[in-house]
Amino acid sequence: MSDAHAARRARLRDRFLATGSGAALVSRPANIRYLTGCTPPGAVLLVGREPDQDHLVAARRPGRDPAEGQPPDGVRITVLPSPETDAVVTAAALAAGMCDAPVAVEEHHLTVARHRVAASAAPGLRLADLGCAVEQLRLVKDEEEINFLRIAAEITDQALGELLESILVGRTERHLALELERRLIDHGADGPAFPTRVGTGPHSGLAAHPPTDRRVEEGDLLTVALGAAYRGYRCEIARTFVIGTAPADWQIEIYEQVFAAQRAGREALAPGVPCREVHRAAREVLERAGHQGAPGPLLGHGVGLEIGEDPQLSSGAMGKLDACVPVTVEPGVHLPGRGGVRIDDTLVVRPPAEGGPELLTITTKELLAL
Repeated sequence: MSDAHAARRARLRDRFLATGSGAALVSRPANIRYLTGCTPPGAVLLVGREPDQDHLVAARRPGRDPAEGQPPDGVRITVLPSPETDAVVTAAALAAGMCDAPVAVEEHHLTVARHRVAASAAPGLRLADLGCAVEQLRLVKDEEEINFLRIAAEITDQALGELLESILVGRTERHLALELERRLIDHGADGPAFPTRVGTGPHSGLAAHPPTDRRVEEGDLLTVALGAAYRGYRCEIARTFVIGTAPADWQIEIYEQVFAAQRAGREALAPGVPCREVHRAAREVLERAGHQGAPGPLLGHGVGLEIGEDPQLSSGAMGKLDACVPVTVEPGVHLPGRGGVRIDDTLVVRPPAEGGPELLTITTKELLAL
């Protein structure tokens, strides 16, 4: 993907040059990976006025860890003299030697202290705000990125499918989460896309439940949320099951309500649709079922090199969806003391002429009794 990375840096170069800056200093790790294909810890990328002025400043030469990606072609590598040296200072000094125009930095990522030391790296150095220029470039994915997401989703579906074939009663939430993460790596993932969440019984259906030592019991609802990271790209899935017996009437009812809300959200995905309309489609289903306030302020979000990218599928979102933007749709309902249901898929927004949204996570959404 060296050509793709060079093209991304060229688009960023056009943006900051148009604002009067002479270079850009990129410090957010996901943004560095997007522009170069690798993310050595603590690295900073300097994008210069000309392509041969691009520098990756890092404590060590990249490429030692496959999960961090491979060093890029067309980017100079500057290795810091010691781990204590701040890459921001070195990169800012390099930028000052290239031009006398302001250097654009990611103010939303740099701490105040690092911003201060960057400004003092060279006499007369002026800093400007790059804003979220790289995040905006990252929003729409190319087919290579989407293919990485497909592979991440396949790995995730495999790991979840294998767990469903094992004996679950008596095992703890923590044990199940660790086993899922091991299975992700066994199937080729860089690692989990986020900390795996497992909730049983009264914990089921919670949006961000950290696994505990509670053991799976007969009749429990079991909610599992996990995702694989592959080549840096991250997907997400959540499913809810019932343990060991036919589900109770209240479990079937709440499951059907959440499933209907998730389907409404998925069907609303299309280029040009306001993000808040996707949230509204799911919310109206749950409100008609008597779940006021569900699915909460956020129905889903973008995914890619990070979990929780833009766009945000929220009630207050102002933007519209674009084609080739991967998002999650993840409604849930939780009844305190009883449990609940959460269903989450990763999809890619596609126009109706291409068949509508592309579903990446394909594990069944049937309410299975395990």
